[in-house]
Amino acid sequence: MNLYDIELYMDDVHYVCSLEFPWNKLNNKSIMVSGATGLLGSFFIDVILEKNKECGLNCTIYALGRDKKKANERFSEYAHDPYFVFIPYDVRLPLAFDDLKDIDFIIHLASNTHPMQYSTDPVGTITTNIIGLKNMLEYAVVHNTARFVFASSNEVYGENRGDVEFFDESYCGYLNCNTLRAGYPESKRCGEALCQAYISQNGLDVVIPRFTRSYGPTMLLSDTKAISQFLKKGIANENIVLKSSGNQFYSYTYVSDAISGLFTVLFHGDKGEAYNIADEHNDITLKELAGVISSFNGKNVIFEEPSVIESAGYSTATKARLNGNKIRELGWSPQYDIYSGLERCFKILKNLYC
Repeated sequence: MNLYDIELYMDDVHYVCSLEFPWNKLNNKSIMVSGATGLLGSFFIDVILEKNKECGLNCTIYALGRDKKKANERFSEYAHDPYFVFIPYDVRLPLAFDDLKDIDFIIHLASNTHPMQYSTDPVGTITTNIIGLKNMLEYAVVHNTARFVFASSNEVYGENRGDVEFFDESYCGYLNCNTLRAGYPESKRCGEALCQAYISQNGLDVVIPRFTRSYGPTMLLSDTKAISQFLKKGIANENIVLKSSGNQFYSYTYVSDAISGLFTVLFHGDKGEAYNIADEHNDITLKELAGVISSFNGKNVIFEEPSVIESAGYSTATKARLNGNKIRELGWSPQYDIYSGLERCFKILKNLYC
């Protein structure tokens, strides 16, 4: 079974397709998506290709990713679709795909986003976020891209200084740059600055959605983020393992809401601006998160000390709640709160893997 066979998943795709965006702006256009097989990229592509079928957008997707086999499996529904083109590519290398004249939109989502990667491949994490972004920005300039979307992260805010409850887009907390774990947030900060440089120096139109800790059925169970591992244990009918006290208080977003937020920024965001895709009804402590998922199968939450490698990749932020007022002013609102989103994700993953 794949995701296309699961009604709940396709309902999520159709929901985003049904939103009142100016979809006509994508008629006969092209969109390049890096990180195409990832949590966010794969859902975004499903929405565009489904929208093509629904109303004849004729929007071509150029999907970039390192693993062609993985892409073939993930997008099996579109193996012979003329509007879906997969391009094997590592964003850290110059993009030599010169068969295209113009690319109307670029959605840059490629990034190492797993804590284990932060600690075991810190160089790859930083170079993907900085060199990879530069390569994509250069390609956008050469190929006359109308709008470039850079997916940033809640991690750019650093540590909560204790002066606010929610981070708005101007907040800047403390980061100790002289640590291994700083590679991810610092490179995301640098990425945003690089976008501003291309806006100023090359006239590129860039918008920046800042994603919270996103989750959904498009995630890989090999993902080492806490929520991914909790769900993996849950669908395996095992106890949830919590490797901390669980008092960390974070914002989360279900994948369909994250992507509806991305479309909101793509269509309505102002050039150069960053937008938190966040809603306070999706904020929860790690301990409560583990408890909710364990309740789906009547299991328990057990505490366990992390390994040295694991702890090196964990975020040091204990409170990171994002203010979503700015994107709400553009008309965005989530369909799910944290409880309904987790329940839906759990049901889809159960269907997919069990």
